[in-house]
Amino acid sequence: MYLNQGPVRVLNTNISIDDQGLRVFNNTPFTGEVITYYPNGALAAIEQFDAGRRHGRVRKWFKSGVLAYQSHYSHGVREGVTKSWWFNGNPRSRFFYKKGRAEGEAWQWYRNGNKFKRFNYSAGQPTGLQQAWRKNGKLFSNFEYKNGRIFGLRKSNNCVGLEDEKISVDYYRTQAGDA
Repeated sequence: MYLNQGPVRVLNTNISIDDQGLRVFNNTPFTGEVITYYPNGALAAIEQFDAGRRHGRVRKWFKSGVLAYQSHYSHGVREGVTKSWWFNGNPRSRFFYKKGRAEGEAWQWYRNGNKFKRFNYSAGQPTGLQQAWRKNGKLFSNFEYKNGRIFGLRKSNNCVGLEDEKISVDYYRTQAGDA
């Protein structure tokens, strides 16, 4: 992956993808780092490859320079922690991968930093407790996967309209524009 001078770095515009999905540079599966820039010159991504497949760290940024995504790959397969962030720097998601499959507890957050979803996985399949919250922090989905079946509240919809957590008789009428 590295020559005596340091890592081999090329612009993404010099890389092609062959019919097997490998990244190719000068007709050879690429080993090194691929750099991508936004049109304004800001760094957009750095991806590491070995023999044409992602291998090592992958990082992507917003135009503002805020880190947007970070993951690790082993021979083309996601391995370890994958994180993403909102443009304001708040966390967006966190998953753990083992041999390319989600494993253990995973999280997603709203842009304001409040929790959105909590998942549990085993070998890429949902298992155990799964939860989701509304932006106001109220739990609205709380169920469990057991032996391929779902137990609990998978999704909840209000039977009556709520405005700021108070029952509103006119809620649906005003939402439809009938008021």
